[in-house]
Amino acid sequence: MSPRSNQAIAEPIPSRPGPGVRHSSSLTRAPRRQAEGLPRWLPEGKTAAVSFSVDDVHPSTSADPYEAGGDLRRGGLGRVARLLEMHPQLRATLFVTPDWRPLSLHPTRTWLAKVPLLGERMYLARVRPKGGMRIDRFPEFVRFLNTLPGVEVGVHGLHHLHRGPRLTVEFQEQDRAKSAAMLREALDIFDAAKIDYVRGFQPPGWNLPRALLEALEDLHFSYVSAARDLTTPVSPQARTASCALREFSLLQPEVVDDHPLVHFTHNFQATSPMERAIRIVENGGLLAIKAHIFKAGGGHTLLDGLDDSYSAYLERVFVELHRRYGERLWWASFGQIAERVLGNFQNRMPSN
Repeated sequence: MSPRSNQAIAEPIPSRPGPGVRHSSSLTRAPRRQAEGLPRWLPEGKTAAVSFSVDDVHPSTSADPYEAGGDLRRGGLGRVARLLEMHPQLRATLFVTPDWRPLSLHPTRTWLAKVPLLGERMYLARVRPKGGMRIDRFPEFVRFLNTLPGVEVGVHGLHHLHRGPRLTVEFQEQDRAKSAAMLREALDIFDAAKIDYVRGFQPPGWNLPRALLEALEDLHFSYVSAARDLTTPVSPQARTASCALREFSLLQPEVVDDHPLVHFTHNFQATSPMERAIRIVENGGLLAIKAHIFKAGGGHTLLDGLDDSYSAYLERVFVELHRRYGERLWWASFGQIAERVLGNFQNRMPSN
């Protein structure tokens, strides 16, 4: 897929932190329960699973710097709807940001970033006022999501915004209490909007500090996805070694430590060859397909943006998987899988 601007990126964050940014609270290596120790998570008769998720969904329209769902059937959500209509077995998780604020995905005030201390305390790009994109102010957007068949909605941050050089990496230095307060505000907006949702979380910029992990448990979230690996060779024992958290299972959902929280690794996107999908399924894994709701905006192009080309590729992937494996595949959302994994996990916990 050819880029549509001068810069093609897979995720709107820099690969390394900017000056003054610390990672002391981040989970660079994954606390986990080994996949081999988990009960069988696939339903009887199923040999592998397929899940599809889409990030950055919010009510921005084509009149904004990027269309992220606000055009409904005419925009990115229309592509999701058509995939669901053409492949009724498909299940999708849409990660929605309750009050999206950034107008650019990367810092644009480069001069400000060079000012000592000040650049870490200011927004380094234009942002929307707080509340401007609260989804409870867009009832048609909410109604459209609530009527999409085969879809669950998860939480994708609160504003998808942070001061300093890592503009869209929302959770960085916040402690457990602050992280929990931000999560509660996100859930309050969802409740006010009357949107149907599950307590699943995709951290903006993939960053999962320990304080955020603890806050997710405090608020009874059931799953989180904070790793993406598109290059590690597929094998039953493969561990993540690429974007974000490392040493999670590439193929299997895992319970994080002994917390009742399931982690999912994204292992396939628009740039991945069909053969990778086949290998994941042949190894009895979860083919976790990632997309972003918009392809281009703010002078950048996302490699996994859900444009017409990516949609057509996904159609070919789904057709080929169904042709090869038929009823042996479990087409499931993250929430459905987490419910099954956690049910088995709770059954294994020692009783008091």
